[in-house]
Amino acid sequence: MTGFSDPGAVASYRQRTAQLVPGLHDLHRMSGVLLAERVSGDARILVLGAGGGMELGMLSRMQPGWRFVGVDPSGPMLDLARSNLGAAAARVAFHEGYVDTAPEGPFDAAVCLLTLHFLPAPERLATLRALAGRLRPGAPFVCAHYSFPAEGAAPDRWLGRAAGFAAASGVPAPQAAGIVARLRQLLPVLSPAQDEALLEDAGFADVELFYAALAFRGWIGIRSGPSVAARAALPR
Repeated sequence: MTGFSDPGAVASYRQRTAQLVPGLHDLHRMSGVLLAERVSGDARILVLGAGGGMELGMLSRMQPGWRFVGVDPSGPMLDLARSNLGAAAARVAFHEGYVDTAPEGPFDAAVCLLTLHFLPAPERLATLRALAGRLRPGAPFVCAHYSFPAEGAAPDRWLGRAAGFAAASGVPAPQAAGIVARLRQLLPVLSPAQDEALLEDAGFADVELFYAALAFRGWIGIRSGPSVAARAALPR
């Protein structure tokens, strides 16, 4: 996740992300609504890519009884999350690293927003499997990230729309075009069909699209099969 240790990028993260992601705060709110359909008021939630703390802030306000484990490889971004959360940070156990070194749970639900698009398909699948293994069977998982058709001229069309949205949100047009050019080089974007297939391969059933905003897509899926903790308890 190049750039998330740069002080300037960390300081501008909240404003910049809102200018790039259509309906960002509503995405966070929708995530809370979807999780609350299936988990109790004292649920323990795994948040992957928790740096910045925006989704943690929304979820903690919506559900004052939920507790969280926030995972992110960037220490400065986790520091930003702590600062932004204020008193709610006491309900979050912060873990600097990746999901494969995170607590095993089992968790009641998980969220991963604006993170998986940084990972090529094999690594993305491994990450999803490691995350799924930390969830209770039946636990909901919400994710959202860049996802658009990859054939022919489609990537140029969708990334052009992303640049247009950024410019309409207040980013100077040359800067917006530069951001999109960097995204083109940095992100191994998959098509929505590929993303859904990875979710199913990782152990999620009933995968449903709930968010589609220009170049972004979001899904909810339900964990099937035993968790890591449950597998560890089986006789050997």
